[in-house]
Amino acid sequence: MEPIITSLLETDLYKFSMGQAIYHQFSDYKTTWTFKCRNKDVFFTPEMVAEIKAQLQAYCDLRFTEDELEYLNSIRWIKGSYVDFLRLWKPRYKDFTITTDGECGLTIEAAGTWLNTSMYEIPTLAIVNETYFRMAYDYDELLKQFDRKLNEKIQWLESGKYTIGNFSEFGLRRRLSAEAQELAVKKLAEAVLDNGSHFVGTSNVYLAKKFGVIPVGTMAHEWIMCSGQGNHKHNPAYSNWYALDAWVKEYGVLNGTALTDTITTDCFLRDFQLTYATLFSGVRHDSGDPIEWGEKMISHYKKLGIDTSLKTLLFSDSLDFERAHNINRHFKETSDIKVAFGIGTYIANDTDVPALNIVMKITSCNGMDVAKISDVEGKGMCKNPAYVDYLQRCINWRMERI
Repeated sequence: MEPIITSLLETDLYKFSMGQAIYHQFSDYKTTWTFKCRNKDVFFTPEMVAEIKAQLQAYCDLRFTEDELEYLNSIRWIKGSYVDFLRLWKPRYKDFTITTDGECGLTIEAAGTWLNTSMYEIPTLAIVNETYFRMAYDYDELLKQFDRKLNEKIQWLESGKYTIGNFSEFGLRRRLSAEAQELAVKKLAEAVLDNGSHFVGTSNVYLAKKFGVIPVGTMAHEWIMCSGQGNHKHNPAYSNWYALDAWVKEYGVLNGTALTDTITTDCFLRDFQLTYATLFSGVRHDSGDPIEWGEKMISHYKKLGIDTSLKTLLFSDSLDFERAHNINRHFKETSDIKVAFGIGTYIANDTDVPALNIVMKITSCNGMDVAKISDVEGKGMCKNPAYVDYLQRCINWRMERI
């Protein structure tokens, strides 16, 4: 196969957002990332695993070009010191351990500095996805199905069947292929959407640069997990406070969309008080009931005396156009808060074959277990149940007493 990842820009923007803050504040942190396939009926053959290894080796041979660095430097909140670091940076294949063990026929772990390993997650998942679909199915037929469905989706937006306001494409990690994602971004950028929907951009920095749309993304769960739980002296129930504090030190009022559900949204709100709620331009939803979550955030802003018309609710959890339409309609009818959507697999990997449900998550930081306890069960991936229990007890103690 031809190389799947052809540029180090081909990752989600939040990897650069977090990467800059990691470089300036947590450059000595060490992390381990673990791959997991949640599909019970999927198996990676030894030939697929060999191809994944070859693709990751090719990825590790890439370097940023000066043109790419100049593009990153043009983003308002990216600093020259971080760009200079990226000029020297390269992925390390030695950080990966890849085997044919495991129920699905594939195990991947990446271990090393957080600076390095954070950058591996998205390209690794994109490589696994495309390798699987090219080798397990008739790829040309899948691409035809993808194109047909994509055209239908765009027609729905152009006709006004669905009105979803501002939305971005978030599908890189689970895309059918690089070709399919590029086709989706190109067609959405060219579409005439004047019936209540507006395509803003993509999380894929390479495609944002190529098509002149906005690169979108701020923070992921890893930021809260590592900055809050990776320090042995921290009480993990205050993970959000440590994460928000470090983010504001790095960005001030720029680049500010806070992720709420790493250790439950209710615990997040204990730390998202007046200063942070004012500085951050909005919040992102990634688990639980979206309407209930949005109403909770609006109520919180109002309790703090903050004008909700200045804030944005960004929804990014398992969306399609119908769900986004219903969420958008609800909040337009009931509030003045701004609403936006990040839509991933539905745009980037919709064929007649079910998409893979694969993840690559941080499982340790500085030798410590780390965990996510989101607003619904089943999204965490900690290797140590005792640590999850400890984290939950810390959260419960804080919520009951402070």
